Amino acid sequence: MPFAQLIIGPPGSGKSTYCAGMHQFLSAIGRKSSVVNLDPANERTNYPCAIDIRSLVTLDEIMQDEELGPNGGVLWALEELESQWGWLEGRLKGLGVALHLTDSYCLTLPSLYISTLLLSLRSMLQLDLPHLNVLTKIDNLSSYGPLPFDLEFYTEAQDLSDILPHLLEENPVMRHPKFEGLNTAVVELVEDFGLVGFETLVVEDKKSMMTLLQAIDRAGGYAFGGAEGANDTIWQVSVREGMKGLNARDVQERWIDRKEEFDEMERKEMEEEAARASGAVGARDGGDDGGEEEDEKMEAMKREMPDSGVKIVRKQ
Repeated sequence: MPFAQLIIGPPGSGKSTYCAGMHQFLSAIGRKSSVVNLDPANERTNYPCAIDIRSLVTLDEIMQDEELGPNGGVLWALEELESQWGWLEGRLKGLGVALHLTDSYCLTLPSLYISTLLLSLRSMLQLDLPHLNVLTKIDNLSSYGPLPFDLEFYTEAQDLSDILPHLLEENPVMRHPKFEGLNTAVVELVEDFGLVGFETLVVEDKKSMMTLLQAIDRAGGYAFGGAEGANDTIWQVSVREGMKGLNARDVQERWIDRKEEFDEMERKEMEEEAARASGAVGARDGGDDGGEEEDEKMEAMKREMPDSGVKIVRKQ
């Protein structure tokens, strides 16, 4: 049984970057993976596609042939894919976890955050799959200015009524009783379902990718075994035994409160690692010189020995 991730999210949320980064990360830890592109508008991919909808239909062709705009073209392409379901079904074995990616910029404005909550809840209810919501590009948050709450408030999505006063400060129009009542109803709806929460992601950071993959494997069942060819790997055992990842407070400290300090620490560590690697190469080169000296000594000994008719050959 295969395990899969269904990546969804609005334009610019980091879907392609995530696919490329996760493909590289899985390869690095020895897990086979294949990427399927179901976006007909995705013109360039920096990762290998095992299945690509563009081999069936492209957005440019649709817009030209059907005289449609970009949004209409995407809908037409999805309808075409549905009508050609056998084409995809023969290439897919199943789906596992849905990942809904959202740019963490949404945290900077209360209205954007509330919209993200509602969209995430809708996706969870409609897809009917194990579901994780992910805030991407967390490393950019520190450049947007201070947030009214710690990161944990946004990832836990609880006590959402606390954000309503900040929504009124964002836009005076929201003070109208009509909008005020609507916003209150939305946050109460999200709280009543109690489903929405967020993971965080910095694609370029190994610890961040490891933490997210740990959550994905638990949600999809990979970590708990029971599937042929996927039992008791080192990764599964680590996840089952509670491998330590990053929580919201760790992410807050690393990428928001002390980002420059941690960046400098990591830069120095990389320089030290590069220096150690360079030293190891030098040591190996020095060993090669020593080998040449041994060859010269052996040749000298051979010249001094009387010729017995036996040829001595040194194994390389």
